[in-house]
Amino acid sequence: MKHLKNYLQQLRDALDALDLRQVEDMCEQFAAARERDAQIFLCGNGGSGATASHLANDLGKGASLDQARRFRVIALTDNVPWMTALANDISYDVIFAEQLRNLARPGDVLLAISGSGNSANIIQAVEAAKELGVETIGWTGFGGGKLAQLADRSIIVDSHHMGRVEDIHTILMHLVCYYFMEEVSP
Repeated sequence: MKHLKNYLQQLRDALDALDLRQVEDMCEQFAAARERDAQIFLCGNGGSGATASHLANDLGKGASLDQARRFRVIALTDNVPWMTALANDISYDVIFAEQLRNLARPGDVLLAISGSGNSANIIQAVEAAKELGVETIGWTGFGGGKLAQLADRSIIVDSHHMGRVEDIHTILMHLVCYYFMEEVSP
């Protein structure tokens, strides 16, 4: 019981440390991308990849159905054949960057999710996005890592525990989606 209570208390502490203005700013950035018909790209590894896929689903369906303007959103984690071909033939480090080189245009948005903020393929994706004129957002923890320094804007979860970082990234994902599903319509 003690472990469960400690986990939840530390999760509450990390949630309380979130800067909600940063979250709102990111929602406004997504709204502006939707208005100008820009593409939103999402990427991450492991649990962060699952969060990217979930966010693409919720923005693409839940926040877009019955709306005058829809989100153009795709998780770069979801084309497994392309990802594995890039990883096998070039390097795992380029699985997102190379997709962006084919798909991204200036004014698009990339949300890169990395618990540590130091995953090589996430860093290369953000670097490629910046070269292409794509706006970049990072969600990270563990003090932010390289991702927080490189992205145009970052939300850093105040935790060095991967479970709690991923928990809060999932909450951020739902905060963003329900901002559009419950509060804002175009």
